[in-house]
Amino acid sequence: MKFITKALLGLGLLAGITSAPALAADYAPEPVVTASSFYLRGDLGWSWLDTENNADSVFLLGGGVGYKFNDHLRTDLRGDYAGIGNDHHDFGSILGNVYFDIPTGSVITPYVGAGIGYGWSDDHGDNESGVTYALMAGVEVNITDNLSADVGYRFRQIIDSETYANEALVGLRYGF
Repeated sequence: MKFITKALLGLGLLAGITSAPALAADYAPEPVVTASSFYLRGDLGWSWLDTENNADSVFLLGGGVGYKFNDHLRTDLRGDYAGIGNDHHDFGSILGNVYFDIPTGSVITPYVGAGIGYGWSDDHGDNESGVTYALMAGVEVNITDNLSADVGYRFRQIIDSETYANEALVGLRYGF
């Protein structure tokens, strides 16, 4: 009887040892990703500015640094200046933005976003500044693992002011 008990115990132990890796694979935690989710961005675009006294369309340049938390949520701090080469009408801002990305399983990822910060405008010497907000929508197109193109629309406005802009932007984001 002792032989049968030892044999069954040995077979049970052998079965447990050989099946442990298969069970562990089913219940193993996801591997930890050690790569950084920080990114740099640069944008060019066109801004249709509107103030109390003037409506104008001007060139826009912007850039910033951001962090992608997961496939759905990212944030960035960016500075933008519309009015390069225009000596009588400009609009600048520094905004903190939050974006909700909508993964599609392809190289194209649509997004929507909102931002808040500080903005300033000069319209023929009539200066305005203050809290500024922005609403954004667009698509990201992955070019490589670290580089993507961004095409989007943004509305920016200085709160308590008649200064606002509708903007078309094209940019690059580099993640590292």
